[in-house]
Amino acid sequence: MTWNSCYAPPDSTPWKGRKDSPPNAYFFQIMRLVDLQKTLQKNAEFSFALIGFCSDVGIERNFGRKGAVTGPIAIREALAKLPIQKSDFECFDAGNILCEDGDLEKSQRALGEVITLLLKNKINPIILGGGHELAYGHYQGLERAFPEKSLGIVNFDSHLDMRPLLPNDKGSSGTPFLQIAMSHHTNKRKFDYNCVGVQHAGNSRLAIDTAKKYDAKIIWADELHQGQLEKCVDFIDRIIDQNDIIYLSVCLDVFAAAFAPGVSATQPLGLFPWHIIPLIRQLAASGKVISYDIAELSPKHDIDGITAKLAANLIFEFIHHHHEMPREW
Repeated sequence: MTWNSCYAPPDSTPWKGRKDSPPNAYFFQIMRLVDLQKTLQKNAEFSFALIGFCSDVGIERNFGRKGAVTGPIAIREALAKLPIQKSDFECFDAGNILCEDGDLEKSQRALGEVITLLLKNKINPIILGGGHELAYGHYQGLERAFPEKSLGIVNFDSHLDMRPLLPNDKGSSGTPFLQIAMSHHTNKRKFDYNCVGVQHAGNSRLAIDTAKKYDAKIIWADELHQGQLEKCVDFIDRIIDQNDIIYLSVCLDVFAAAFAPGVSATQPLGLFPWHIIPLIRQLAASGKVISYDIAELSPKHDIDGITAKLAANLIFEFIHHHHEMPREW
């Protein structure tokens, strides 16, 4: 288990709330802390595990403003206070993957190994970021767990994150989906990458050309702002219909700065939460989303915890609209 060197067991500190709450009414009351170095036991029909990816290294390599390393704690603190509206699931806090020595590639491998472990135990991972470099580590776990299944990737993001690799083929927070595309090409797997909320002014011509080269599908932010929700619903339906499993990623910089000031790269022309929530519900209800991450929360740049609360509400939506996974899973 090479992931042990990057792993920190969960801490109970974020899981606090009102002492006068009725039993099992809020996330802070139902959260089960589990050390993945010990026995992992699933007890409910639906099981989710939170894994923090505490890294700023990819953002630093991408010349962004740092701060996402503490994102996982802030998301946990916001989620703790949200209510529970159904009782057929359990939720674990499975600790954090750290990147304290600058070796991003090692931490990404460790994250992948932990995700494979959870998926093999039929537990849905929810990764809390941290920079969006977590996506490449996330993918490594999916690839190892399901090498034969067709994988659809949905990324809600203002950026395509297909920038060129750095010297020595190193990645950053701006490269994960190019790295995934290259891995698919090497392994002769179909690459089905779908990016929703992309900003024309947020991507270079090279990034857009790279996306076209790998046949990425795009919904521009303009289309959602112009009310083309029906097109987006059909866009998501195609992904659901044509894939066995789906990986869902949300970069918080897809949202307008009014809703998400606490990110590395704020977006003045970004989306509103209700542009995206119906699509997250649609994906979760399909039963095909087996793994989910939320990236780029930077608490030191947040205002009144708005971005952390938004991230927590998106997790609430995903869990509460999640349906049974495919039987062969």
